[in-house]
Amino acid sequence: MIIVQLSDFHARPNGRPAYGDVDTNAAMRRAVEAVLAMEPHPDCVLVTGDLADCGLPEEYAIVQEALAALPMPVYVIPGNHDRRENFANGLRAGHPYLPESGFLHYVIDDFTVRLIGLDTVIAGEDGGEICAEREVWFAERLAEGEGRPTLVFMHHPPFRVAVAGMDAIPCRTSPGFAALVAAHPEIERVACGHYHRPIQRRFAKTMGYVAPSSAHQVALDLRPGESNRFILEPPAFAVHVWDPEAGLVSHVQPIGDFGPRREFVLDPAYPGHAIRGEQNG
Repeated sequence: MIIVQLSDFHARPNGRPAYGDVDTNAAMRRAVEAVLAMEPHPDCVLVTGDLADCGLPEEYAIVQEALAALPMPVYVIPGNHDRRENFANGLRAGHPYLPESGFLHYVIDDFTVRLIGLDTVIAGEDGGEICAEREVWFAERLAEGEGRPTLVFMHHPPFRVAVAGMDAIPCRTSPGFAALVAAHPEIERVACGHYHRPIQRRFAKTMGYVAPSSAHQVALDLRPGESNRFILEPPAFAVHVWDPEAGLVSHVQPIGDFGPRREFVLDPAYPGHAIRGEQNG
């Protein structure tokens, strides 16, 4: 099973770039084109929040049009730049699994890997939260899974990443949340967005993973006390591949034209050249 994770489109009204400088709509379309160019196509696509930049209805219309080009199932969750009601109203026609009211959580049981989407949004705040109500819902859905391999996806990472500007706007959780995740070894990943960088770390006996943005990235700044700044590093997305022997394996795929694939032509001085010659002889 192949799962693509796109994140942080930050779609804007046409003609109004993000931060006055970033054509996020064009970046989103290039990301969709890159997914369409994959061979084989992924089984599904996850979009882990901040689909819109300001949560405006016209932004979701632009997102809906872009995602409609993907022939495989696409599963979306909101981020802090999204407005929950506009998000649901603007995207539900193309994504009927979205709940009619309340938090936009859901479970997808159609694949080898079970998918659980969590809504971490706190309206009007940069950070997120898994409150008591959301944690209870999550625990109940995990209990129903019968130990099937599971990928949990959410916008805000529920773990520290050792970057001051990022750790200032995390997903707040109860002390029991990490214990809940740890109690379910079938959770292969907790896949997030929000931080606009590829990040991974051990978390609650599984892997916490943050996908890069399809548009601008957040500059890596390890200085204490520094705030986040954006940088036009190459956009990218994550590819999670389920292998029965290896489990879930995650890759980062840059978006762009980097030329054709090339064959390796080994210099005769390469230490393994003779062995390869014998194998090919």
